[in-house]
Amino acid sequence: MSPFESAVVPIPECRIDKLIFARLERLGLQPANLCSDSCFLRRAFFDVIGTLPTAQEVKAFLADSSAEKRAVLIDRLLARDEFADYWAMKWSDLLRIKAEFPVNLWPNAAQAYHRWIRTAVKENEPYDRFVRELLTESGSNFRVPQVNFYRAIQGREPEAIAKAVALTFMGTRAENWPKERLAGMATLFSLITYKATAEWKEEIVIFDSGKVKDFSALKAALPDGTPVRLSPDIDPRETFAKWLIDAKNPYFAKNIVNRIWSWLLGRGIVHEPDDIRENNPPVNPELLAYLESELVDAKFDLKHIFKLILNSQTYQLAPAPKSKSPEAEANFAYYAIRRLDAEVLIDALCQITGSTEKYTSPIPEPFTFIPENLRSIALPDGSITSSFLEMFGRPARDTGLESERNNRPTAEQCLHLLNSTHIQRKLERNTQFQALVQSAARPRDIVEGVYLAILSRTPTEDELKILGAYSQTGKAKGREFMLDLCWALINGAEFQYRH
Repeated sequence: MSPFESAVVPIPECRIDKLIFARLERLGLQPANLCSDSCFLRRAFFDVIGTLPTAQEVKAFLADSSAEKRAVLIDRLLARDEFADYWAMKWSDLLRIKAEFPVNLWPNAAQAYHRWIRTAVKENEPYDRFVRELLTESGSNFRVPQVNFYRAIQGREPEAIAKAVALTFMGTRAENWPKERLAGMATLFSLITYKATAEWKEEIVIFDSGKVKDFSALKAALPDGTPVRLSPDIDPRETFAKWLIDAKNPYFAKNIVNRIWSWLLGRGIVHEPDDIRENNPPVNPELLAYLESELVDAKFDLKHIFKLILNSQTYQLAPAPKSKSPEAEANFAYYAIRRLDAEVLIDALCQITGSTEKYTSPIPEPFTFIPENLRSIALPDGSITSSFLEMFGRPARDTGLESERNNRPTAEQCLHLLNSTHIQRKLERNTQFQALVQSAARPRDIVEGVYLAILSRTPTEDELKILGAYSQTGKAKGREFMLDLCWALINGAEFQYRH
């Protein structure tokens, strides 16, 4: 048996598992066994906080014999600061937080916007309130960060705004709607005005009833076809937001629970998560409806949905399928193996080697000064980047589409990890592993320490035999042996993928 799976056959207990396993049974598919403790630990760390567990955290979790240790770990991860960092990063991708071209928020606004989002995530602000503020706030983009939602859209035409709103909060492509439907929704955003101030790059975003003289001529409608009569006394954004965040809205709760499911399990119940439409039905309608109702009943508490999914046996299945049928992946019969995000990968490499990264921006200091110890998942602005992040598929944050992030491996990436001076210097200057070499009584101690730090598990007996034989050849001893081992492990798929 691989180090990624246990011998435990899953038995459905929670509602998620019963709905998933019932569908698998109808399809004649078997779910994978549950994943091993070490596999679950690493998976949960990456999926929940975008961070590699330390060797000490791995040892403590593996030594814990409690039956509730996975649930306890989930609660702890959801409470960590890195949770706010990682999910603020996810939202920053969708909301296009980028100071420079083509979004052009400028650093003051981008950083204020990011701080507001991170605070909302950290404090677990109800999702309906979070979205309502983004849609309805007015004021300075430096002092009221939420208005940057409108400034980050490429195009200030009402139709462009309507498309961005539909994509972000309804998960649907409004450009594919009938023209009358899109035009009706766009009219609801036609009274937004952007006003410059004496402060460079500052703008005021407000509802401006003075843009229209005859309100009776405006033909506004909600996406469900309900006509809206506009007046100079009511901001139509308020009308739209009230409709959108209503518990009975067919898009709102569905979109976000589908996104969370996709973020945690690799694909949406509706796949792709940016393409909710009538002729793209959910693979498990009952499951999607259950998660929607749970979110509404929990008063739009997103962490409640995280806990439901993370504690399910469906999420905790091994990455080893029992069937090669494409339906097994589409119906979540096993955990889908996925490449680490660029930010997560470089943070893991820095953690392993005790090193830092340098980031650059087209905007000079002091506007974009980044402390060396700041992790990539905490970068506040898509314009602050590095050659590594660009090479490994970090999204440009131009479109707000999930698909803008490209985690597909390339030859250039492989060569960079194999023989770049960037990675070589990190390994050679690794003070943490140098201390391990000095304190190790035998090669096996080095091997176990390196495996715990890089792969979050202990080596198998077969791996120990291979490495023991290598250490006896005299080709590499002590520090050289450690460097060879580190180099080999970080270039393996096990390190570069979440499983």
